Amino acid sequence: MTTRILVGYATRYGSTAEVAESVAGTLRDNGLEADIQPLKEVRSLDGYNGVVIGAPLIMFHWHKDALRFLGKFQKALTGVPTAVFALGPMTPGKDQEFIDARAQLDKELQAYPDFKPVEIQIFGGKFDLAKLGFPMSLFMKDIPPSDIRDWDAIRAWAAGLKDKLAV
Repeated sequence: MTTRILVGYATRYGSTAEVAESVAGTLRDNGLEADIQPLKEVRSLDGYNGVVIGAPLIMFHWHKDALRFLGKFQKALTGVPTAVFALGPMTPGKDQEFIDARAQLDKELQAYPDFKPVEIQIFGGKFDLAKLGFPMSLFMKDIPPSDIRDWDAIRAWAAGLKDKLAV
């Protein structure tokens, strides 16, 4: 029997979608069947043996599509092993930003007490001022572009999910 995993993601500017693609590809490389889909387009979890939910932290909150997904599928997720990742920090070398991002995500997840992910991970994010619209581009104009997504760490995390999601 094939283990089928849903990799659902929310993204604002595309960087989380790129991470979700890497996670899905790594799961496939490790013998799992992985479908990838924006969280707002998921209509059912039927047929999935596991789920990965990925979304960015934006202004101290997890992306609204991820929170809506959890609200909609909270009961179904209690019976399906689920892993969670978030993109947050955008400044290299700032360990405290990762600690703070994890605390923010944990706080968001507390609203869903029956939801017990098998894995939670924070990855570095990407910042590109050119993709921001007004007024955010005005407020953040002095922040230099960055991309601290660690692709090796992302692939290693995804590879480690095989035994946790394939039950």
